[in-house]
Amino acid sequence: MSEAEFIHRFIPAPRGSTARTVLLLHGTGGDENDMIPLGRDLDPTAALLSPRGQVLENGMPRFFRRLAEGIFDEEDVIRRAHELADFVGVATARYAFDPKRVIAVGYSNGANIAAAILLLRPEMLAGAVLFRAMVPLAPPVLPNLTHVRVLLSSGKQDPIVPVENAERLAAMLREGGANVTLRFEPAGHALVLGDIEAAKEWLRTL
Repeated sequence: MSEAEFIHRFIPAPRGSTARTVLLLHGTGGDENDMIPLGRDLDPTAALLSPRGQVLENGMPRFFRRLAEGIFDEEDVIRRAHELADFVGVATARYAFDPKRVIAVGYSNGANIAAAILLLRPEMLAGAVLFRAMVPLAPPVLPNLTHVRVLLSSGKQDPIVPVENAERLAAMLREGGANVTLRFEPAGHALVLGDIEAAKEWLRTL
């Protein structure tokens, strides 16, 4: 399997739909099937592209390596973000979807790799829903994100992602010009109904 290839699932948009493609990015221990029901619930009209992370941590798929909880291997983040962005480009040609209408929906580790793509390869995404994301890396220069809209949905009692870290990620993306909505649920790291409903409403506005 080449570096630009991932085990994945692609589900075309319903016939007659000209909607976007949602790039579904799972959390640690997930796979290409985990986010499909959520993606279909969030946008019944979208095509769905769901890759499996290529890094294993104690047998659990992830999208990049970490050194400890909340401490990332930044070199690996950069490498893996570029590989995933390249894969999206390959999939665009293979499945003939609009490259300018790709929206990432990521949870935890998947949200972090989506944030890394925004910071390193912003041309690949028109927007992103980031559930429980944290700052994945600190690029020396922030990219131009004026074309990007982002929903950051975080938990006030998240033991993994401190409120200040989510706020710092929102500030970085805004500094690059992104239109960022930052919201907090009275929740921990797991998703709750409020996250899902907010994401549905946000997606309807795109």
